[in-house]
Amino acid sequence: MKLVLATHNLGKVAELRAILEPHGFDLVGFDGPEPIEDGVSFVENALIKARAAFAFTGLPAVADDSGIAVEILGGSPGIFTAIWAGTRDNVANRRLLLTQLKDIAAEHRQATFVCTIALVTQDTEICFTGTWPGRVAFEERGTNGYGYDPLFIPEGFEVTAAELEPEVKNSISHRGQAVSSLLDYLKSL
Repeated sequence: MKLVLATHNLGKVAELRAILEPHGFDLVGFDGPEPIEDGVSFVENALIKARAAFAFTGLPAVADDSGIAVEILGGSPGIFTAIWAGTRDNVANRRLLLTQLKDIAAEHRQATFVCTIALVTQDTEICFTGTWPGRVAFEERGTNGYGYDPLFIPEGFEVTAAELEPEVKNSISHRGQAVSSLLDYLKSL
């Protein structure tokens, strides 16, 4: 089955391809216009992107909206994760978060990665959400992954998500959970 992934983020494309292709799903990138993500939740923004990709290509469309929710910041950056520093620059976003948390003790740096994946087809609109609890590190560590991975220490680990092997990360991450639910759904069709 061919699916279009509604993102221009090459990190997400690579990560989702690695998860979906072994199960017989041909994931193609999206080269259409980016819709305005004006939803107020991960679910709304994922649906906006998936609907736009489906309308543009006519193919079943998958879109994800994800981010990090830091407890002491009231759940922020949340849906603004990708533009937290006013730009889509991952380094600037991570630096701003580190600056905001610089005087916060380890026991108060709890955070959760959240990922909602939307599937839009001719007949269906459905969403799957995964969460990955952990905490924000005091400094960046690791070279695997992208976004906030070098700052996020998953619950039960002492290494960041960027220090995990991709196979390990994909099996336990917020995105891995959401994609697993999507796969279960697709296999049931």
